[in-house]
Amino acid sequence: MGKASRDKRDIYYRKAKEEGWRARSAFKLLQIDEEFNIFDGVKRVVDLCAAPGSWSQVLSRKLYLPAKRSSDSKDGDVPLIVAIDLQPMAPIEGVIQVQGDITNARTAEVVIRHFDGCKADLVVCDGAPDVTGLHDMDEFVQSQLILAGLTIVTHVLKEGGKFIAKIFRGKDTSLLYCQLKLFFPIVTFAKPKSSRNSSIDCSSGWLEGPNKVYIPFLACGDLNGYDSDRSYPLPKDAQGSYRSLDPVQPPIAPPYKRALEMKKASSQGITELEKLSLES
Repeated sequence: MGKASRDKRDIYYRKAKEEGWRARSAFKLLQIDEEFNIFDGVKRVVDLCAAPGSWSQVLSRKLYLPAKRSSDSKDGDVPLIVAIDLQPMAPIEGVIQVQGDITNARTAEVVIRHFDGCKADLVVCDGAPDVTGLHDMDEFVQSQLILAGLTIVTHVLKEGGKFIAKIFRGKDTSLLYCQLKLFFPIVTFAKPKSSRNSSIDCSSGWLEGPNKVYIPFLACGDLNGYDSDRSYPLPKDAQGSYRSLDPVQPPIAPPYKRALEMKKASSQGITELEKLSLES
């Protein structure tokens, strides 16, 4: 799919580039905040699986930058934001980057050190596995990722703190709901307006039989705003032509980088064995 085709199909993809967001997922966190006011009173926040950094950007713009620009703020009043990912990402103002494994207790210790021994008011996680297209498999792996994220959440989140995470909907969503209820007194599933209906992000479910339970489910975001499942006319300049925008921040060390290098070498008639011999 070309850039223009995607821009026309996905208005949030275009808006993200226009507003300087690294990914369209920034709008999901913004719309969740509109509904639940998740940033109120937050001074310490952790972004799990942060790369490429769109949710960290939201945290910086909503928490760090307003406090930094306030003439009345002191150093202790400026929120602390720690972003964690196995992959490196380009810097974001006010965000401390930790390259580490979210399932490792040592990573939690690093975060708490950055907070001077205190714990976080809010933990967010927009992480997801590389989807296979097999929904049952993808849903299972995603739920395991969330439960793995709880390894660090239980170490770094204060009692009464908030945890926001992406889920994939499916027949076992209610099982994940019940697992999360063991840790949090209130668990709500929400679908941001910027998440497409065709996406497997965010939904509700229930257990059957005597364990049947209904899951609180809310839609968030302006329902009169842009529809992520619609196509919109492409914006044109004064000359009547359309200009596609480049990504705000391409990944600096994507896991597929090696594959692209091998593909390029192959297209140039250089085998991997020949490349290794040249390098040596």
